[in-house]
Amino acid sequence: MRNFCILVTGIPASGKSTIAEYLAKELCLPCFSKDAFKEILFDTVGFRSREEKVALGVAAMEIMYDAAERLMQRGLPFLLENNFEHLSAPRLSELLERYAYTAVTVTLTGDYRAIYRRFLARNQSPERHRGHVVNDRYPEDGRTAAPPQIPFEAFVAGIEARGMDTFTANGPHITVDTTDFQAVDKSALVRQIREICKAFQDE
Repeated sequence: MRNFCILVTGIPASGKSTIAEYLAKELCLPCFSKDAFKEILFDTVGFRSREEKVALGVAAMEIMYDAAERLMQRGLPFLLENNFEHLSAPRLSELLERYAYTAVTVTLTGDYRAIYRRFLARNQSPERHRGHVVNDRYPEDGRTAAPPQIPFEAFVAGIEARGMDTFTANGPHITVDTTDFQAVDKSALVRQIREICKAFQDE
């Protein structure tokens, strides 16, 4: 039997959190999200500059990897959700190699313009954690400034430079087009992953 984990990654606003939560529920796997850890840090520590916000993001990533490593030490499967990119590769590869784990990468991507429109709408939504939206200070001391609008060209440049939709680990790679998120066949995705995981268990 081969030890395995699942990575849900992709471009911003492609639906990573929703898909990860669905997969974790259907596959009965513990799920760790970098953004979920960031939100806890935003609410308990806060930040007063872009630099401090970035530092909390780094800390959230390390917490996620620490949680993953604890499960790896026990040979248990799990799911990680994050916009994995080039900078994520060395630390993740080191853990996968050390504990002889194979990672199934699920990449969410699609038409950049359509997903960019979702990205802008998400930042305007009151349900979006404000710590993700603002860069200069959080908590905001009562301020509710409108979020900055990132130009489409900068949105695409960030994806391409950071490798958000080309990242792969050391195992099978599944690409899911979420241009029309409602049209995604999540049940088929679960079946595909189950088949892969069963093959791991049969080895």
